[in-house]
Amino acid sequence: MYMKRLYLEDLPEIERVQQTVIDSLPEKNTLQPLSTEEFLFILNHNGLIVGAFAEGELVAFRALLVPEIDEEHLGRDIGLSEGELGNMIYQEISAVAPDYRGNRLQQKLAQVVMEELKKLEKKFRYVACTVAPMNIPSLKDKFTQQMYIAALKTKYDGLERYILVKDLEQPNPDYGNQITAPIDDLQKQKELLKEGYVGIGFQMVKGFHALQFAKPLS
Repeated sequence: MYMKRLYLEDLPEIERVQQTVIDSLPEKNTLQPLSTEEFLFILNHNGLIVGAFAEGELVAFRALLVPEIDEEHLGRDIGLSEGELGNMIYQEISAVAPDYRGNRLQQKLAQVVMEELKKLEKKFRYVACTVAPMNIPSLKDKFTQQMYIAALKTKYDGLERYILVKDLEQPNPDYGNQITAPIDDLQKQKELLKEGYVGIGFQMVKGFHALQFAKPLS
């Protein structure tokens, strides 16, 4: 197995893997798939895509997107100023073909895509993404990358989404005053976020996943 950056000629294989993943999902709304136009936008110098290959066939990929600065920009959701919005890049879709799950490919691709990010001509300070509540595997993936939940907002035509972010200038922040909230209690989570807490990981409480919140110390 090997990994490499993908280009326009890889688009058919990228879309094949995405469709395989969509077909395998019991809950389709846990994944926000990209359209052909969105993939083309990324591959035409507005981000990058890294793929994992097994026996010469694409089996997983991960994408970063340089977003357009519009009213839906995630930087607005976490309180960035207008001048800072251009310093944010999105972690977009991450897809692993069903037959290759369990090999930590998401984490390995995350490491490779962040290395490729450093090679882009433009430098970014913030990496952000959205995750559906209750999508524990995707949240675990983001927490492993030291991303944190900065907001919980209604996005994509009325769907609740966590906004997760990583400040590349402060990649390992210090936290204090930790507290947990049930993973399905979105109102409690919104209250904690409003009070200045951020979501930093999971904690098992009475045999169930709870979200761990803490206050940044700086």
